[in-house]
Amino acid sequence: MKHEKRNIPPGWDYNPSRWGERIPIVILALGGTGIAVYLSLYQLNILSNVWEPFFGKGSEIILNSSVSHILPIPDAALGAFAYLLDVVTGVIGGQRRWRTMPWMVVVFGLAVGPLGFISILLVILQPVLLDAWCTLCLASAVVSIAMIGPAMDEMLASLQYLKRVKDSGASVWKAFLGSESERKKIT
Repeated sequence: MKHEKRNIPPGWDYNPSRWGERIPIVILALGGTGIAVYLSLYQLNILSNVWEPFFGKGSEIILNSSVSHILPIPDAALGAFAYLLDVVTGVIGGQRRWRTMPWMVVVFGLAVGPLGFISILLVILQPVLLDAWCTLCLASAVVSIAMIGPAMDEMLASLQYLKRVKDSGASVWKAFLGSESERKKIT
């Protein structure tokens, strides 16, 4: 228990890098990866049909729209890559990574945050531009949005740590990269 308290950032009442905080995000990201891979298989014409229980041809309209193919690769494939990046960056590092690996926490936060923003944007575009809805796209957006809060908490803890490093006069860059010598200067 004493060891656990040492891992809690100053001013916090819990450790945002604790496995209990990160594993649910990783599980959600794995679910998002599965959804995005399935949708990208349809967009790449590997699957001839896409599952759509509520909105008739809505998923086909959205997945075959010009918005979905605005980039050289289908948007669902980009989503699958982003979710996979969330999984990898979510499992790397221990329970003190908010101060031992701030760079990883920032990469994780940047991977989760923009993905959530893009999901919200795509959900808004579905009815506005295409007059259609896609059940699995909505499910993917819910997954992305659910991941944002916990990931941003951990990123906030790392940014607060880097501010304390700066205030102490130690090298923020070295601390960002995980230098133990810089960590010792502020503890």
